[in-house]
Amino acid sequence: MKQPKTVVPDDVLGPLNEFELKAAPRQLFLRGDASLLEGGPRIAVVGSRRASSEGLELARRITEMLVSRGVTVVSGLALGIDTVAHETAMTNGGRTVGVLGTSLDRYAVPRNRGLQDAIGERHLLVSQFPSGQTPHRSNFPLRNKTMALLSDATLIVEAATNSGTRHQGWEAIRLGRPVLFPTRSLERQSPDWANEMIRYGAFGFDARTLPLVLDDLPSRCVGSAARADDLPF
Repeated sequence: MKQPKTVVPDDVLGPLNEFELKAAPRQLFLRGDASLLEGGPRIAVVGSRRASSEGLELARRITEMLVSRGVTVVSGLALGIDTVAHETAMTNGGRTVGVLGTSLDRYAVPRNRGLQDAIGERHLLVSQFPSGQTPHRSNFPLRNKTMALLSDATLIVEAATNSGTRHQGWEAIRLGRPVLFPTRSLERQSPDWANEMIRYGAFGFDARTLPLVLDDLPSRCVGSAARADDLPF
């Protein structure tokens, strides 16, 4: 197994602006190909652990499209949408980054042990938690904040009202990163927090408009971050 590497965020992301500095952890622990954080674009594909069959299929199709356009797929190694995103990226010859809510020597999802090891060997695992640290529920909102920082955009495939995914959406908006929802998902189930994000600049897409969004996506979007005290979450 590859040995982990310790970096500070601007070692791999370049100079950070004031909003990014506030979101950034003090250090990152990496296992795998650190160059996946140095180029772009990177898009986080995230959503419910208990996604519907339609949501899982939608995640697969979206990830295939992202990979075909050279996007590195970022996700959190949870069950459901995250697992489909990682697996689809790998089986289609793409690149993927797994951002952990535990240290690199732990497995938050035992069923994904093999997937986590494969990402660490052939792609990239990222954690902000030092080896040996006992996992805690508060780690996962911190993980979502870091995943928003590492990604040029966050794409929420499907998430319920109480989903932790909403934390990442708001963090992305704070950073001035695009937040995207599949139009089909919004039509089928549109929680109040998703509608609130849309009022703050998130938007829907379909198979026709997603390539246009990707063409206009700047690497590490900056300059349009929302003030934290202006946001409802």
